[in-house]
Amino acid sequence: MAKITYSRTDGTSDTVDVPVGSTVMRGAVLNGVRGVVGECGGAGQCGTCHVFVDAGDADRVTPLHPLESEVLDTTAVPRRPTSRLGCQIPVGEELDSLEVKLPDYQLPPV
Repeated sequence: MAKITYSRTDGTSDTVDVPVGSTVMRGAVLNGVRGVVGECGGAGQCGTCHVFVDAGDADRVTPLHPLESEVLDTTAVPRRPTSRLGCQIPVGEELDSLEVKLPDYQLPPV
């Protein structure tokens, strides 16, 4: 298990145990973390599990894949240099205590 903290822009956060072998997105969805949708179920196609990884933690997560980069260009909140799709970050013991920041929203406001 790895403890992952999901921080929202309103100052609230959830810290949950995520099983090794799962993903940052799956851990959020299974634990009811508000702010992560995961609409495509983890296929890396929808961008609704957009998270921001602290630049200091970049070496702890898997590298950005070119297809992931393309999806990040279509997220509801513009991407940043530290943007990732939570479904593309596999959880291992090395991610224990990882904090990801969530965008204001994952789907465009209507």
